[in-house]
Amino acid sequence: MVSLAEGASSWAIPWPCLHEFLAIVTHPRIYAPPTPVAKALDQVGAWFESPSLRLLTEAEDHWPVLRGLMGRAQIIGPKVHDARIAALCREHGVRELWSADRDFSRFPEVRIVNPLIERQ
Repeated sequence: MVSLAEGASSWAIPWPCLHEFLAIVTHPRIYAPPTPVAKALDQVGAWFESPSLRLLTEAEDHWPVLRGLMGRAQIIGPKVHDARIAALCREHGVRELWSADRDFSRFPEVRIVNPLIERQ
């Protein structure tokens, strides 16, 4: 992640992923002890300092993109959150999404790379 943040190449984080990061790392049922709120906020602040970071938010064509992804993959319930992230990536031309969440395989429109597995 340091090479991305300090490099010249553009990289992006969808806003929903930032919200999810904060929710997970500070959750006492997931981590014992959870990350203190100040430390989690400082981490997000550090990412914001990267001059090559782009934050992804809904574009004007978000609804048709989200609707198409949800319809093709028959997305329901909590997977709508994943569809939203995949739609944001599509809208902004993101070629590769780094995630350890296998649920994103439902969206072949975005290449998923697990950053926890060494690349060949």
